[in-house]
Amino acid sequence: MTELQSFGLRLVDPSAGVASRKGGAGPSDHKAVTVDGHTIMVPVHTSTAWNSPFTAQAPDAQGRSVVTRGSIPIASISFPKQPRFYAMQTMDGVPYSHIATLHGADVLATTVLQTCIRYESRKKTCKFCAIGQSLAAGRTIAHKTPQQLAEVARAAVLLDGIKHMVMTTGTPPGSDRGAQVLCDSAFAIKAAVDIPIQGQCEPPDDDRWFDRMRAAGIDTLGMHLEVVTPALRESIMPGKATVPVSRYLDAFKSAVDVFGRGQVSTYILAGLGDSREAILEICAKLVAMGVYPFVVPFVPISGTPLEDHPAPSPDFMKSVLAPLGAMVSEAGMRSADIKAGCGKCGACSSLSVYES
Repeated sequence: MTELQSFGLRLVDPSAGVASRKGGAGPSDHKAVTVDGHTIMVPVHTSTAWNSPFTAQAPDAQGRSVVTRGSIPIASISFPKQPRFYAMQTMDGVPYSHIATLHGADVLATTVLQTCIRYESRKKTCKFCAIGQSLAAGRTIAHKTPQQLAEVARAAVLLDGIKHMVMTTGTPPGSDRGAQVLCDSAFAIKAAVDIPIQGQCEPPDDDRWFDRMRAAGIDTLGMHLEVVTPALRESIMPGKATVPVSRYLDAFKSAVDVFGRGQVSTYILAGLGDSREAILEICAKLVAMGVYPFVVPFVPISGTPLEDHPAPSPDFMKSVLAPLGAMVSEAGMRSADIKAGCGKCGACSSLSVYES
């Protein structure tokens, strides 16, 4: 799985499985595939994937496909099916897939605000981010209302057996950094359907937002460092780096007090220049605080300043994930115990495999 996520996958039949997308927030340029019972997100639209040594042959009627390396079959995979809720639209004519999408096998994902104060300035934008691409392409809308999110979440649970939901957001103006819009959304969703929710935003200036988010129905919280070395943060994401790592650490401590050990997480993108030692050092601090460090391989997205930056090698990922898996296991913070969110889903990283 680590090699597939590093090298990507060429598809004989690009229409196999759930429709994939290029650009946008969250995991982009990927397709969900199931390998040995684990559903993972594998790059398929990147330059790395186009040159991948791995090819997925056209699936059979049951959705099963053979992965070959050259002409040698090496694995059997399957593709999750297109969800039924994708065929529906809201009363005002917005396709449900423009409000939220299927991620992995059973996760509903949405970007509540598809705009961001960081993305709107070349001097501030995160160089790996493509949040504005899907909006510009007309595949989503700028602001999903609480009512729209509640309607789609209820349909996804009832029609497709969705198990949990991830709500991220572009960072709006203001000191709450998106916490308010997450609160409004979660409250409406929980009134419509019983589904565990992860909210994701930058650390708000006021720690009281953590209590408000929990009270609104958010079960787990993600605040994503993405890059951990301060100088590298300033280079790759100059706007977001104005919120220093020290503020993240303070916010993590307060958030764990509210949501509990293992229910607060952070995304770290391996392969952008942080050394193995730097990643594991910050992860050790996070685990000691009760924060789950979800380390994923960086995937270059077309149309971003880092589109030609290489993905990390499988050996580099293994050198990070193997000791990290042991670290979180020893701390009693396995991915399976997370109520909702990226760490529980695990599709973007092989970390959960190393926990055992």
